[in-house]
Amino acid sequence: MKRWVVFVLLAVVFYGCEKTISFDLDEAATVLVVDGSIENGQPPIIILSNSYNYFDEITPDLLEKSFIHDAVVTLSNGSRTHKLKEYSFTNDSNIRIYFYSIDSTNLSTAIIGEFGKQYTLDITSAGKSYRAVTTIPPLAKQIDSLWWKVSPNNPDTTLVILSGRTTDPPGLGNYIRYFTQVDDGPYLPGLNSVYDDQIIDGTTYTIEIEKGIDRNEEIDPDTYSFFSRGDTATVKLCNIDKVTYEFWRTMEYSYSSIGNPFSSPTKVSGNVSGGALGYFGGYAAQYKTLIIPK
Repeated sequence: MKRWVVFVLLAVVFYGCEKTISFDLDEAATVLVVDGSIENGQPPIIILSNSYNYFDEITPDLLEKSFIHDAVVTLSNGSRTHKLKEYSFTNDSNIRIYFYSIDSTNLSTAIIGEFGKQYTLDITSAGKSYRAVTTIPPLAKQIDSLWWKVSPNNPDTTLVILSGRTTDPPGLGNYIRYFTQVDDGPYLPGLNSVYDDQIIDGTTYTIEIEKGIDRNEEIDPDTYSFFSRGDTATVKLCNIDKVTYEFWRTMEYSYSSIGNPFSSPTKVSGNVSGGALGYFGGYAAQYKTLIIPK
């Protein structure tokens, strides 16, 4: 009986201590966001935008207005410097996307990605200057072979597992990021798309290659990693430098922690100086395709 009385008293005390707490959040200062990359055999693609406040509702109109225009963007590979030009296109959602790339009217200084080269990106916008440096590594780590098999634990026999074999070169510091494409669709990164070689250094190993995902769509945990019979599956395996690896490692950890009250806070590790967010990354890419029969 005494225990019951104590329990009731504690409940009353805690109930009486309840208080509605509201936060008056300040508007965060807008900062430059850089989403930039350069791949072997390809021109640079640099997207510049303004940041949003955390609770902003992202609408097509707000997204289109966030792009930064008329910035001075230059790229150097150590031997020449090229001023990039702003372009735009309309995506499948009828949103105008703006980006900077090589100036087609000045191809004499145009820069295309090369293995083993370092690139410096300089940006001037609204009176502020920013810089990022990246490297396209040698194509040291490649896919040796691809194959498929029916998933032993999935009752849907139209779904298959894609596997690959690769050899990691001796010596730590080989970082990779991968994407997959189905038929003529876009290249999408895996849910966890970046890996280091801390455990598999210098070994030949086999790994399941999960199908890439569109992070704007809801993920079905029962089917997201599988390919389907009849797919033409292409794997894009990229050797990347450490700064690119660290950006995507922290970004994907942050993404997977959304909504988890027990996760640790993570700061996304970008490589753009001057107070900007985002990254500029180099990719040494290899493509390998497998046709999965029906």
